Amino acid sequence: MLNKIVDSLHNTAMESLARTFRRLGRLGFWVQVVLGSFPLILMTYIFIFTGTVKLSGTRAGLPIVEYLTILNLLVLLFTTLWFYRYPTLGRRLLDPETRPTEAQVEGTVWIGLVASSLGAVFSMVVLILEVGQLLFYFLAAPQGGIPAIQTAPGTVGGAASWVSTVDVASLMALLLTLTAEVVALVLGLWLLFRTSQSADEFPPPAVD
Repeated sequence: MLNKIVDSLHNTAMESLARTFRRLGRLGFWVQVVLGSFPLILMTYIFIFTGTVKLSGTRAGLPIVEYLTILNLLVLLFTTLWFYRYPTLGRRLLDPETRPTEAQVEGTVWIGLVASSLGAVFSMVVLILEVGQLLFYFLAAPQGGIPAIQTAPGTVGGAASWVSTVDVASLMALLLTLTAEVVALVLGLWLLFRTSQSADEFPPPAVD
């Protein structure tokens, strides 16, 4: 009788962990899909209405921003696909035949955590560079305000510089991307915590 009660408690704990992986996996996947699609919508908008996918104006002279943005989108794509794996992992936890060990589950979650952390760092670096450059242009302009287009006398040849709607939309895309990565990071930390709570329910590691 006591063994049946203990087995029932173990099964309940593992079922709860499996439900957590399935629910948070789906939640994290769709949150990243929705928030991560905005940069693609923005690039489509720029291409349709301006005929180019390259930003012009105040931020056209920073190639590192483009490289970091591409890396950031690739990391976001990876974490989105990685969260797609979690519901499958949750189903495997319910099957004693295919149930992974605690180390395997934690290793899977840690990969997602590291990727989400890298994506958040890339987003913050790009935001600092973008906002810093925009701040430089605003400080260099007359403090009564900045026109939509102005010719800066101090630049070579009186080159024109401007701040457009595309600049602000791009910053919004970066903020949404950072939000998606932070959400993925928080969900990953919670999955790691729940896995450590259920450590006693996992099968022991194989001994060579």
